Amino acid sequence: MDDVPGVAADEEDLCGPYLEKLPVTGAAVSLFGGATAETLVSASDALAARLDELQFSLGEGPRWRAVRTRLPVLVPDAQGVAHPDWPMFHKAMAGTDAAALFVFPLTLGAADLGVVELYHSLPGTLSRSHQATAAMLAGQTMWYLLRKILTISSPDTDPALEPALMSRREIHQATGMVLAQSGATAADSLLLLRAHAFAHELTLRETADAVLEGRLSLKAAHNGGPLGWPLQ
Repeated sequence: MDDVPGVAADEEDLCGPYLEKLPVTGAAVSLFGGATAETLVSASDALAARLDELQFSLGEGPRWRAVRTRLPVLVPDAQGVAHPDWPMFHKAMAGTDAAALFVFPLTLGAADLGVVELYHSLPGTLSRSHQATAAMLAGQTMWYLLRKILTISSPDTDPALEPALMSRREIHQATGMVLAQSGATAADSLLLLRAHAFAHELTLRETADAVLEGRLSLKAAHNGGPLGWPLQ
């Protein structure tokens, strides 16, 4: 990964797999959630970081549509006619080497964790096969980031209390219900609970109570990324 401002130098290379397996020139991964400020956690090059920064600063662009719809957004001719939803972004990126843009949301159940933003120096779209590969990679990225951020930032007010909270009966019961809903392992079912709590600024116990009372269902897929995205 190039030395890009705002990207941790010791961060695992999250962008490499996208460049290796997809016909794209650059990639960036941004993380956000209810309990954290948005952060660019990885970028393959300066332009990938710049495209992310432009969209964040302007408040418009394909990444915001992906966040809003929770679906991939493919822009095969990004330098062509301006899209009515992001005219300022189109003007700002005009003349760059980004001829096509592809954005994949990082979602898990009701949690919105971030986006993967890809660009290509040539116009064109992604094949259905490449879209499926991108979705798989996005799922892997999402799980990696979840495990990382939830070891750093707990939604509970006092991290020292977390082991005690984890052992309480209602959390174990809720974990079992999520396991049945999602088909995940017990450890990843607990991670799903924590992800929802993190994204919605709730405590783990509040989230567990919502599951037990039937107010919340976490039927997200365990592996391979979000399912149900229509291939374009």
